[in-house]
Amino acid sequence: MLSRLVFLKPTFKLTCTRYYASSTAHKMDSMTRRPRDEGDISSIFTTLDSEPTQGGQSALPERFRDLKQGLFRDELIQSWKEVVDELEVVTERVIETGSKIIPKFAYDEIKGGLSEQQAKTVKEVGSAIITGAVPPEEALAWKTSVQAYAAANKGRVKGFPQDNIQVFELYNTHAQIAARTHPNILNTQRILMSLWKGNSPEISLTTPISYFDRLRIRQPGDTNFTLGPHIDGGSVERWEDPGFRAFYGKILQGKWKEHDPFNADVRIEVVSDLYHTPNQCTIFRPFQGWTSLSTTGPGGGTLRLLPFLKLSSAYLLLRPFFRPSAANPTSLKDWELDLDSSSFPGAIIGKTQELNPQTHPHLRLEETMIPIPRVEPGDQVYWHCDTTHAVESVHGGTTDSSVFYIPAVPLTLKNADYLLDQKIAFTKGVPPPDFPGGEGESKNVYRASIEDVKTIEGKEALGFEPFSPNVVGEVLASKANAVLRL
Repeated sequence: MLSRLVFLKPTFKLTCTRYYASSTAHKMDSMTRRPRDEGDISSIFTTLDSEPTQGGQSALPERFRDLKQGLFRDELIQSWKEVVDELEVVTERVIETGSKIIPKFAYDEIKGGLSEQQAKTVKEVGSAIITGAVPPEEALAWKTSVQAYAAANKGRVKGFPQDNIQVFELYNTHAQIAARTHPNILNTQRILMSLWKGNSPEISLTTPISYFDRLRIRQPGDTNFTLGPHIDGGSVERWEDPGFRAFYGKILQGKWKEHDPFNADVRIEVVSDLYHTPNQCTIFRPFQGWTSLSTTGPGGGTLRLLPFLKLSSAYLLLRPFFRPSAANPTSLKDWELDLDSSSFPGAIIGKTQELNPQTHPHLRLEETMIPIPRVEPGDQVYWHCDTTHAVESVHGGTTDSSVFYIPAVPLTLKNADYLLDQKIAFTKGVPPPDFPGGEGESKNVYRASIEDVKTIEGKEALGFEPFSPNVVGEVLASKANAVLRL
């Protein structure tokens, strides 16, 4: 009876079959990627490891010493001094300002686009909160539906930690599909993606597509889901991959102030997963994000952000070339060149890029990782793909801290290739391509199908409807639709 009461809501269509199969499955049952190893969110974070790497450090092969020496140029010495001096000023300002530094806009205020000043603020800070795009009661219904789905499939649901799940390996619930295709959420993503600039005919920054991700329902008192400061989408790749090196080219040339964090033409060429690691994002994902399913604020197990995008990127990229002086190891000013080691602090093969006070002391992370302001159910939070972020180590609140992870992702030719495999995975009920593999939800009852999506825009976002050449351009529409077998 519970399942009928919960699932038969207008937002979610419950079909009479236990296991879903798409009518288009015969056209597209072959995925182009090999599945990832089974696991959960802990696979990629040292802070969630049962045997964490000490201080985020791990010995890298000697080829990384050669890489470092090949990348170094004398101009980086002056850049390092400038960045360290600038950090002294900026970190003080961030500590003084606190959570107010994170820009927060009402959806009704920005639904037609950001003002010039709003755009400037978001680009400087690297993040934004959008309130009111989804009514609170709708977001709360999403959470209720997910909880009922998990209960109906008890024994088949995986997550972290497995004995008391806070982060669920669920991707194909009715509620998640409803949220991913919600018109106001898609429009929010369109607005934020427009902050990026690109002239390539193989990208449409005004066309959001869906990147399936998991969900979190974190209970009060939890201390297991402790994500330290990190940046997703590659670690050693930032120096090793030619695409990344091109994106950070100005920093590596000693011209860090000219770095453009919003250059889409270059960023779409990045390879962020050289080691086929579960949970490693392989697409162009301009903004990570989540949609809140609860009332959450500082101290309640919420998100923390480092709110100075360009400067923190410059520091991260330059950090491997320098180390504390042997003569004055406690000084943050008196550092020396480090070209004879293979050390790339916080970068571990097959993991995400992690940062802590020992590896990146100039950032003053214990004070500058700012908890986001209070959010309500239906509010959205987005942060640039190079923004350092974390989760409060203790959930000290009295109610759950719950979110759907929903990033802002545009249509590109490379992203369309991923979208093909994602829609095949969705049809089969297995995890999406970037995430830990296995049978996933394929044997679950009440999982969603494409028949639950009623809008053309929603079907486009999931890769089941052809993209219009009038919207995305003839070149991209032709190529993307062919890739998607439409």
